[in-house]
Amino acid sequence: MFTGIVEEMGVVKSIEKTLAGAKLSLLASIVVDDLGIGDSISVNGACLTVTARTDRDFSVDISTETLSVTSLGNLAPGTPVNMERAMKIHQRIGGHLVSGHVDAMGAIRNRRQEGNTLIITIEAPKEILRYCVPKGSITVDGISLTINDVSEKGFSVAIIPHTAKATTIGLKQVNDPVNLESDLIGKYVERLLQERGQISKPTISIDKDYLQKRGLI
Repeated sequence: MFTGIVEEMGVVKSIEKTLAGAKLSLLASIVVDDLGIGDSISVNGACLTVTARTDRDFSVDISTETLSVTSLGNLAPGTPVNMERAMKIHQRIGGHLVSGHVDAMGAIRNRRQEGNTLIITIEAPKEILRYCVPKGSITVDGISLTINDVSEKGFSVAIIPHTAKATTIGLKQVNDPVNLESDLIGKYVERLLQERGQISKPTISIDKDYLQKRGLI
């Protein structure tokens, strides 16, 4: 479990793709402080397991499933990434409850400056937008953000200077992909109401777009 408060921007050291997925090696300085083999760590919003570490870097394995639903497969040596160690029970939750299980990928469609604030519009699939509400929470590449507005095709977020500087969101350009995780509480509420028969269960359309997003075609 994470909070969506990025601890450090690390850098991809290497990525090796295999038939079983990929092995990712990352350079870091803060998160490796008390990182152990087998620990969970969020990399661009995806919860991964540490398989090796030194004082300056660590490695994780990425499954084919994770590669199909996240942008991690697009990483290359030198690419910056957002990192957060798993939360501790006694610490403050500065963001919101984040599982590190990416629901889908979105894409940045617009970015504009309003004073010292960066306004970013993200196109997102319906399975994300169903949980989006103005002033609600969403995780974008591992960053806990507050939703400004919601439309039929996406949502917008306001990025303050500190967040733009301390995370990769300030480097993102139009059409760049981002990993999205909906608010965890919203999912549980929906599931509870479904079991009580108060709302219908969502139907999944198995179309070309669905298959492409999961790397099946």
